[in-house]
Amino acid sequence: MASSNRLARSLLLVLRVALGAVFLYAAWTKLREPWPIFAMAIDAYGVLPERAVMVVARTLPWAELAIGLLLIAGLWRRVATPAASLVLLLFFGLMVRAYAQGKQIDCGCFGLGEAISWRTLLRDGSLLAGSLLLTLVSLRGGRNNA
Repeated sequence: MASSNRLARSLLLVLRVALGAVFLYAAWTKLREPWPIFAMAIDAYGVLPERAVMVVARTLPWAELAIGLLLIAGLWRRVATPAASLVLLLFFGLMVRAYAQGKQIDCGCFGLGEAISWRTLLRDGSLLAGSLLLTLVSLRGGRNNA
């Protein structure tokens, strides 16, 4: 029993660090480019007014950076894991919507150059599932989980 519990904790740790690394990479790809480039990707979804697009383009990469660092460090898990899940859920929903509408746009996940496809939906859906699992464990469990 103890070894299976240890294995589960180890797998959750690997998942949390991997998700944190994805968030760090996503932030890095956006922060290395001028923010108006990311704003174009956000605007292509057609759901936010121009002013909100600018705010999201300037702040989301920094939020992703913070979430990634918190996930990797294992700090504030009861904040970091739901924040990661919320970001992934919002963007996954927007990606599904755009894909269903037949929009040929960049997902904006890791900068420009990656059009929304079944592959991006599968990847981001998998990230969302992992993040929701981590959120559930961190909110139910305690300090020893995830």
